[in-house]
Order: sequence, then C-alpha cells, then structure tokens
Amino acid sequence: MNRPEPAQPGTTLAAARPAAELRARVRRLEPELIAFRRDLHRHPELGRQEFRTTGLIRDRLVAAGLNPRVLPGGTGLIADIVPAGTAPGTGILAFRADIDALPIDDAKTDVPYRSTVPGRAHACGHDVHTSVVLGAALVLADAARTGELRRPVRLVFQPAEEVMPGGALDVIKADGMDGVERIFAVHCDPKVEVGRIALRTGAITSACDRLVLHLDGPGGHTARPHLTTDLVTAIARMAADLPAAFARRMDPRWGVSLVWGRIASGSAPNVIPQHAELEGTVRCLELDGWREAPDVLHDLIAKLAETYRAKWTLDYHRGVPPVVNEAVSVVLLEEAMTARFGRGGEQVVEGTEQSLGGEDFSWYLEHAPGALARLGVRAPGDTSVRDLHQGRFDVDERAIGIGAELFAALALEAHGS
Repeated sequence: MNRPEPAQPGTTLAAARPAAELRARVRRLEPELIAFRRDLHRHPELGRQEFRTTGLIRDRLVAAGLNPRVLPGGTGLIADIVPAGTAPGTGILAFRADIDALPIDDAKTDVPYRSTVPGRAHACGHDVHTSVVLGAALVLADAARTGELRRPVRLVFQPAEEVMPGGALDVIKADGMDGVERIFAVHCDPKVEVGRIALRTGAITSACDRLVLHLDGPGGHTARPHLTTDLVTAIARMAADLPAAFARRMDPRWGVSLVWGRIASGSAPNVIPQHAELEGTVRCLELDGWREAPDVLHDLIAKLAETYRAKWTLDYHRGVPPVVNEAVSVVLLEEAMTARFGRGGEQVVEGTEQSLGGEDFSWYLEHAPGALARLGVRAPGDTSVRDLHQGRFDVDERAIGIGAELFAALALEAHGS
C-alpha cells in the first residue's frame, strides 16, 4: 500500500470500548440494513430525483431520535449527532454516503431485489454506501444516548453524485461542511474481497471535466473549398492534433488525458457544412494540472482555429477535482479496520491504484481533511465479472455490516485531531 507517514500523537485510535459489544450491535442491525439496501436496489432513483430514497432515510433517522435536515432541493439530507455536554466549536466527524442510481438497466435476473424501474439501476453500489452510513448512524445515535459517544458526528446522505459537478456541492452550499474537522466515505470495489478495504494516501481518483468544441464558418460547395471555411477538415484536425499538443503543453507527471467521444459535422457528401462539434473529456491525476487545463486548451484551440479561419467556442464544463486522501485520515482508517477485523494477523487492508474515474467526494476535501476507502464487496471465490457501472453489478452484502462497524468505530474510538 502507498503508506502515509506515521500519525502524530493524539491522532490514533484508543481502545475506548470492547470490540465485541460494538460487533454485537452492528450484527443485530444487519438484517434491517440488508433489507434497506435491497429496497433501495429495487427502487433506484437518478440524481436529484431521489425523493423516495430521501424519505426512507429521513423516516428511519427520525425513528432513531435524530433530527435530519433535507437539503433545499428536496433530495439528500444531513443529520447531526451531538453528545450532551459537547463544548461549542468541537470539531465534527462526518461520514458521507451518495444515494443516487445510474441510468442503465439492471441485468441481474437471479435475485429478488432486481430493479423494478426500467433503465435505472444501483450499479455503482450507492445503495450499499447509504446502508453503511445509516447503520453507523443507528449505532452512534444509541451510543450518544448512553453517553458513549464523545464527539459530534454528521451523517451526510448526498444526492446526485453521478451528475457532474456532483451533489457534494449541494451539501456544501447548504452549510453541510460547516464545523467538519474530518470526513470519511467508502466506495464499493468489486475487485476487493469482502472483509477488506483498500487504501491509498494522496490522489485515489482522477479529475474529470467535459468539453464541447463548436466550430462555425461559411459553408459551400465541395467544388470550391477555397471560398469556404472547410469545417470538416478543421474539426478533423482538431480531433487529431489537440490531444497530442495538449499533452506536450502539460507536465507529464500530471497524467493529463484528453479523449474525444463524439464528432459531428455535415449532412451531404458535396456540401461543406457551416457547423461542426467535437465532444470529449479531460482527466487529470493532479490538482495543478486540473486547474491549468482550461487555459491551455483555449490557447491551443485559438491557434488551430485561426489556421482554418474557423470561428470557435468552447463549452468547458468543470467536473470534479481528484480525491486526495489525507495521510492521517488514511492511518485512522487502517488502524480501525485492522483493530476490528485483522485478528490473528489476517490482512484486511490492502493498497490500491489511482483510478481515472471521477468522484465528487473531492469537493469535501477542499473544506476538511479526510479519506475515501474502497470497500471490498467481492464474495470469496467469486470469479464473475461484476464491474462498476455494469448491469450485472452486485455485492456480497456482508460488506454493509463491515462498513457500518468501521465507521462507528472511528467515531467512538478516535480522539479529535
């Protein structure tokens, strides 16, 4: 694993409660949490349409004695657990779950919790993330009543993670990061066996932006290209030349990648069109490169467009920066996981590579340190391919209890940083 520097004094875990007692509490909740996950899986909702999902979470938190606050858009919610006697200004420990589904069909036919909504599926594990944080919330609400919870905790159930630039910005705009000292999240990983998590210090996901390039000019007959702006040639040269020129202008250590996904122009073989479009994504492994990319692209496009006498506009849609895991937060996750599940020297924490996928958890890390862990959901011995964003995606549901116990342990056993 890409290991962090050792944690500073006061940031590691203390043995504050018997592991067996917490384990028993989580296990009592597991049937309910699995049933909750299956309900969400049967009724997936897209980003900022998660009204039913939000209502289910809200009702269960209210039943647990909490006072959740639904976000202004009507989907997603925040709930705080503040122990009696908490001093004003005490830093909050936050746990985030994303609650939206994907616009794809559920291809599973052999499970009773298959999606009932055509073209909608929880194929990224957000139903699991939600159930994990809900489980931690129920344990911690009970611990606050018995005086065992010694620091305030915030539960963030976020909408629209799959809708760039992400529902994390909705949470932040609603003051969801005010007072947060540290924040954690998990993301299902079908390559990691259930009972384990995968960690990485530093960037664990990529920045991801979307761009649409528009070229315009006077069209005409293909017999007289010299009297026109030949947009087909111009857009073809843009598609071929921009990625290479862009790469040469950016520091190669930033891992910048410009890839096109759509090109469109023209409607007849003997007519030079008046409009052309090129659409793609920019991905980047480092924050510096992500910040510099738009200016570099504008400069390169301007030079190429001038060569072909084309007018141009660039719609550059900011997506998300990379998720950069903070070292101390990674240590806290590693120690909590090892203490809870690594008895007898069993390896329960492994390293992981940086993904080129985007994840809007990154926005939270611009306000407080934290870390995203990859939660193992692959059943032992399962050799089937159940990758993220595929209709066959599914999980070993034991991962829900493991994630809930991990988060509860972090809140109950961690000292403030």
